[in-house]
This record gives sequence, C-alpha cells and structure tokens, in this order.
Amino acid sequence: MKIAVSADSPDLNAKVGSRFGTSKYFIIVDRDTMDFEAVANPGASAHQGSGIQAVVLVISKKVDTLITGYCSPTAIGHLTGNGIQVLEEVVGTVGEVVQMYKKGKLQRQPGVKSGLEAGVKIDKTALVRAFKNSANQIIRLLPVLTGVVLLIGLFSSFMSKELLSSVFSGNIATDTLLGACMGSIFTGNPINSYIIGGELLGYGISLFAVTALIISWVTVGIVQLPAEIAALGKRFAFVRNKVSFALSLIIAILTVAVINIIIGL
Repeated sequence: MKIAVSADSPDLNAKVGSRFGTSKYFIIVDRDTMDFEAVANPGASAHQGSGIQAVVLVISKKVDTLITGYCSPTAIGHLTGNGIQVLEEVVGTVGEVVQMYKKGKLQRQPGVKSGLEAGVKIDKTALVRAFKNSANQIIRLLPVLTGVVLLIGLFSSFMSKELLSSVFSGNIATDTLLGACMGSIFTGNPINSYIIGGELLGYGISLFAVTALIISWVTVGIVQLPAEIAALGKRFAFVRNKVSFALSLIIAILTVAVINIIIGL
C-alpha cells in the first residue's frame, strides 16, 4: 500500500504541504517498509492548471491515500473517483503523519477531514443561494411568458387563415420576401418570432416565409434604426440592415432546401 504526502522538501522530515496543488514535492511512501520516493510536483511553479497536474501525478503513482493540507473540491472529486482516499487539513512532518496513519490515529485527529466525505457534503449556504437565483430568474421570465401567452391570443383573434392566404400566395420568392419584410418591421423579444412563426406554419404558410421572418426578426431592425443611426452612424446602420435583410433571404432558402434534402434521404 502506497501513501502520497504533499511536502515542502524531498524527505520524511519535511512539513506537510499546506496546499495540494502547489506543494513542491510529493513523498510516495510504502506503508509497510517506509521506503519512499520524492517526486517534484510539476504544477508547483505553474500559474494555471497546478491542481490538475498534481492530480495526474498522484494518480499515475497508483497510491491508495493522499495526505495533504488544503485540497480543492475539484481535485478531491478526481482523486476519489480514481479510488484514492484523501485526508486534508493535516499538519506535521511527513514521517509523523505516515506513522499516525499506520496506527489509525491520523483519521481521528481534530481538524483532519476525509476528502471523500467533504466531497459529498452539501453546502447549505450555496444551496439557498442557488434556490434564490433560480427564483429570481423565474420572476424575470414571467413578463416574457405573459407576453407570449397574450401574443398567441392576439394572433389567433386578428389573423384569420383567409387573411393570411390572401397575403401569402404560395410562391417561394414572394413568400420569402414578404416573410423577411414582416420580420424586419416587427420588434420585441426573439421568442415572439418563434410564436408567430409557429402560428403561421399552423395556418399553412410556407417554411420559406417563416424562416425568413425569424432570421430577419433578430438581424434587421427597422424600428430601432433611428437609435442605431445615432449610436453607430447612418452609413453603417443602413449597410448593416441591407446586408442582414439580403442574408435573411439567402439563409432562409438554403435552410429550407437543406431540410428538404435531409428529409428526402
């Protein structure tokens, strides 16, 4: 059975390293014979990734137990996942703590924690914070969800199938152009474009028109054009909107064509 101990120097008289990832050495000790090997920690001088380098080194030495000072939850997870027991918050010299471990005293020392237990311990404060964040996100989404429900009702009330059929003729070119024009004029949350697009599909409007509407909705902004001009300049605003409008037509046609090819396979 082999034990790895993080250390400040390469011998049994060294103090146990205070941090697993940045300890200068790992002393690999044979529990039965007390023979040891001092291995330099490649992550000791690293600015980033020191913890993972130390984890890889310890796992490669096929040890059964790691004794160290502080060890991050991420490192503990990797080590315990590979069958290595982690004892942290340990102080003393390497030789002392190994002897205590052999006698079963180290595990009972005040302050010493088993990394396996610490890895599954639930942080109540973090749990409460997570619940609060989730609740706040739901509250922020409520206006959007309410708007979506109202939008569906309004669309169903004012847009009849006959009206839409008279506007969309079924011609790919004109329907795609009309869908892009509608998307360019409308404004609001992008989610609204999905709702309107779904309703249009339900009324039998072509996928070309719906795809162009959704793309232009999120890329072209006629309503926001004055604000865009004020912020970015007239030339940039007009060029960007023209290019976005043209691309919405091209992308819509290509998207539907690819979908039809995939369906036909």
